[in-house]
Amino acid sequence: MRRFTSLAEFAAAKGEHLGHSPWREVSQQQIDLFAEATGDHQWIHVDPERAADGPFGATIAHGYLTLSLVNAFMPEIFWIDGPKMGVNIGLNKVRFPSPVKVGSRVRGGAELVDLKNSPAGKLSTVRVTVEIEGEKHPACVAETLSLYVT
Repeated sequence: MRRFTSLAEFAAAKGEHLGHSPWREVSQQQIDLFAEATGDHQWIHVDPERAADGPFGATIAHGYLTLSLVNAFMPEIFWIDGPKMGVNIGLNKVRFPSPVKVGSRVRGGAELVDLKNSPAGKLSTVRVTVEIEGEKHPACVAETLSLYVT
């Protein structure tokens, strides 16, 4: 994990790749729990037998499950000392280039795109790319917006 001692030090990293999170496996249990939480029980996610004969050869994680992992990856990639709190305030752009098959390992990589002043603090734009181990294309690319309150 890359640790910044201040928002000023973080700002100086604009345009830099900040690092990667550890790899983590996406399990069928995670997928099933996400389906239960969201009500999205489409067979490509929750029916391993049917999905084995489907277009991906196995069940796949929901795109929004993959996106939700971004929130777990970011503090594993970098940390900023100083702000009283950081708040997720949205996304600029999200894409899902490749599905995440059950049992795959994924990790996040982050790049600081921008850090600018806001009436409430500092607004960061961080591009997070969710990679799938052994795959050419990422599972997700998202520009996250976070507000750091000092």
